[in-house]
This record gives sequence, structure tokens and C-alpha cells, in this order.
Amino acid sequence: MAQLEQLQVFQSMHSSPNTRLHRSAELGDGLAAAVWSNRHDARDYQAPSHHTLSCYLAGGTGTFRRESPHSKGAPDKLCILPAGHQSEWVINGEIHLAHLYISQEQFALAAVNLLDREPRELELRESTFLDDAQQARRFRQLSSLDWSEPGERLLSSSLAHGLISHALLNQVGRRAGLRLNGGLAPSLRRRVRDFIQANLAEPLSLGQLASLCALSEYHFARMFQLSFGLPPHRYVLAQRLLQAQRLLRSSPLPLGEVALACGFASASHFSNRFRQALGATPGQYRQAFAAR
Repeated sequence: MAQLEQLQVFQSMHSSPNTRLHRSAELGDGLAAAVWSNRHDARDYQAPSHHTLSCYLAGGTGTFRRESPHSKGAPDKLCILPAGHQSEWVINGEIHLAHLYISQEQFALAAVNLLDREPRELELRESTFLDDAQQARRFRQLSSLDWSEPGERLLSSSLAHGLISHALLNQVGRRAGLRLNGGLAPSLRRRVRDFIQANLAEPLSLGQLASLCALSEYHFARMFQLSFGLPPHRYVLAQRLLQAQRLLRSSPLPLGEVALACGFASASHFSNRFRQALGATPGQYRQAFAAR
């Protein structure tokens, strides 16, 4: 994900003299979080390139959108702000809230992995002042953790993934009037996805994946990105890292064996890739979840 300061919703909040940033952190996997307070302010969000989930932790009873002045916020109310949306907000009184910022790539991965759907078929439905007790509890737990402590930051990432999965299952719908052009047929998409999942421990080449669909490497790469929301090599790496996280949480395999089981050439290569994606080493990740 982009640096926090480059995220439009974060920028808009941070640019106001009335806001206070209590904490923020990049959680890895294209996710970031922040806890804010604000008072007597107005904020506009103009077509951000990322999705934002928010939860009011305290106050907010004087907060509303300009086009809906009679609908007000309250503690535990949630807002879903999809990428590309536009909204204008008025804050009367004080508010304390948490934000979760989600890259479109992470949304695409979740759509494929959780829903077995093409990301471009789906849209995150915008919602203001939503009641969802389960999501509010997750946000409160996320906000209570110390993101500067590596183990708790990793637990925060796990909670953030739970927030995304819940939103995908409850707040996602098919894009209205959609007419898809290009991309892999659903049967081919599943064939490629299942083949990758079954062969994560093996070297996987673009030509090997293209042959599953009887396409040239160039044409396959273009069709794959349309259907999966990211290029083949990045999708394969993401699946290997997800598998590594599952093994680190649930198995006693030595780190070198986890690396080989997930298709990494060496323990050092595995460690470098894992740290780049999650901001922690595989050993730190295992330790964080062993302590739960």
C-alpha cells in the first residue's frame, strides 16, 4: 500500500488543524489503520484510490453528511467509503474514530479467495452510520492494541483481515449494468486458481499457467490481471505468503520447511519477502500468534 501520508482519506484528516492523530500504522498486506479525534470541523473525501472502513469509538452525535443533515452518527456506528466515492462531512461537537484503509489489490485478493468472483464484477457498497455489532467489536479490539509493538501489530493485521472478510460477505454487490470484456472464463479462472493453490511448493512459470488456458503468455497475463485484479507473479506471491501465515499459525514445521512448502527457494528469501509484506519476520509472526 502507499505510504499512509499518501492515502487521500488520511491526507484529508491530517490536513485539518482540528483533528488529532492518536495512532497510525501500516499493517502489511496493503492495510493501514489510524485512530483520530476531531471537533467542529468539515472534511471532504474526493475519489480516493483506496477503500476506507470507519467506526465511531465515542461521540459523533453531531456528525453528518452534507446531503443528509438529519442522519447523525453515534458510538459504534460504521461507515463504508469505497474507492472512488465522494462525500462531504460536517463534525459538530467531538468525535473519536478509527479508520482501516484497504488497498484495491487487497480487496481484489479477498474477492477471489473468499468469494471466487472477479474483483471487477463487485463493488463495495457505500454505507453511512451502519449498525454492525460484530464489526464494531473488531474495531474496538483493533483500536485497543499497541501497533508499535510487533506482535500486537501482527494481531491487528489479523483483525483487519476479519473486518475485510465480513465486509465482503455483507457489503459487496455486483456492479449495476456491468458488461465484462476480456478476462478468463469462470471455469478457466478456477482451474488456474486451483492449480496455483495445489502447487505452491513448486516453481510456477507464466508459460505453465498460460498452457492451462491454451493462451500465449502475453495474452494470458493480460486476461489474468483483468480477472484477478493483479499480475500473475504478484498473485502467486500473495498466495504463498497466505499459505505461510497459515502454516506458521497452525503447524510446528521449522521455518526452513515452511519456506520450501510455500515455494520459496531459501529460508532467507522467504524471510525477506515475508518481512516486506507484513513488516515482521516469520519467527516474529509465529511468536505473536503462539502467545494468543
